[in-house]
Amino acid sequence: MKSKILFVDDNVPLAEMLMEQFALHEEFEITLVESATQAHEILKDDDFDLVLLDLNLPDQDGREACKKMRVDGLLCPIVMLTGAASEADMILGLDAGANDYITKPFRFGVLLARIRAHLRQHAKTENVAIPIGQYIFRPSIKVLENGDEKIRLTEKETNILRFLFSQGDVTVARETLLHEVWGYNAQVTTHTLETHIYRLRQKIESNPSEAKLLLTEDGGYRLAR
Repeated sequence: MKSKILFVDDNVPLAEMLMEQFALHEEFEITLVESATQAHEILKDDDFDLVLLDLNLPDQDGREACKKMRVDGLLCPIVMLTGAASEADMILGLDAGANDYITKPFRFGVLLARIRAHLRQHAKTENVAIPIGQYIFRPSIKVLENGDEKIRLTEKETNILRFLFSQGDVTVARETLLHEVWGYNAQVTTHTLETHIYRLRQKIESNPSEAKLLLTEDGGYRLAR
């Protein structure tokens, strides 16, 4: 399975050069956007294994963009690219939630090695296999397995299942689940959560209208055991 990378950079010559280099490596699937606004929008609906984030974006400082991604619940590694090489800049970037801080100019081989290292490390931190009904849930690769069947999950779907499983037989209130998955984001409502629950049931339930795994109970949700 390819690693999905979101590349956020408005430097067209650099972005085109890096996209050509990435195209030589079949292990990656790269999505390129040119602004923080585009990145935030695409992260609402799609999941990625790593974000490659430029510091100087046209609409938002990269560190603020990184901080917002973390507040919105993004868990995957974020690697920042910057021309600012001072120690203070690096500390600010890491404090904003970045996993790494690579200074331009850089060699592509070095960037590639750092990306692979972060992907491996991220997988190790969540390298568990969780039984859910007839499935084996693998959070590290955002997949539910049932024999040869593999169901790809979004990052939000993965986090919903992971948190519900961690709560055992307890019904989790909608507001609690919303906070745990999306963080402190006043713009996200319980309707957003309900939409994700609906989509998740379409993937995992044999009859979504009569759920057997992802149960709705008074005030919230629970995973059947």
